[in-house]
Amino acid sequence: MCELFGISSAVPVNPAEWLKDFYSHSIYHPHGWGIMYEQNYQRQIFKEPVRACDSTQLRKLLKTLPDQKMLLAHIRFATVGEVRAENCHPYSGTDHSGRVWTLIHNGTIWSGKINFQYFKKQSGDTDSERLFLALLDAVNDSVSRGKLSDQDRCETVSKFVAAIAPRNKLNLMIYDGDILYVHKNLKNTLSYRRLDHGFAFSTQPLSEGEWIPFPMAQVIAFRNGSEIWRGERHKGIYVPTLDYIAVMDAMNI
Repeated sequence: MCELFGISSAVPVNPAEWLKDFYSHSIYHPHGWGIMYEQNYQRQIFKEPVRACDSTQLRKLLKTLPDQKMLLAHIRFATVGEVRAENCHPYSGTDHSGRVWTLIHNGTIWSGKINFQYFKKQSGDTDSERLFLALLDAVNDSVSRGKLSDQDRCETVSKFVAAIAPRNKLNLMIYDGDILYVHKNLKNTLSYRRLDHGFAFSTQPLSEGEWIPFPMAQVIAFRNGSEIWRGERHKGIYVPTLDYIAVMDAMNI
């Protein structure tokens, strides 16, 4: 099981201690790490197919990382796909309107046509990258009908997630350069903490503050630390199998 971490804030906050705690979990998630942050109004993405706690690049980055209003971080436990850079999160790409989208995923896509439709289009071989390519196609389908408002983008993401969620584990954070969309459909796998001017999100509660379970089975959108939109609840809650539970127990998760 991978882990996700994200921040949406109205003012820059120092994420260093949270990130040190978050990336320390890589002892159980050794197959890669990634981060998206902003510097000089430009989105920066770094990722490596190595255990985060062993990464010299990550240690240097955390020492110099500026305070952030928006950040996504990921550590990978490989369930689908080889251990290589192309299979590390975040995934990022541009829609037909020029908007850049970035995604991190915790889960596995067992069911759905996206597992077959995007094999030849992807750079790596993960189900998460195929999921991201399918998201871009859904956004581009909406873009083809005209310029997308905030409401249009939120509804597009929500409809896409609701369609994919049944029988699939789909914990997500998606950023479109303006709005952060957050979703979970497995119990006890994503929490949030209120900040003075925003929110932090994490697969596992981190060391500081009170962490509250994130709502189930609905996309919630945030901009600059405020909730701006909440989608309808869908029925695609993932119920783990006995095999899945056994694997998580073996990993002490």
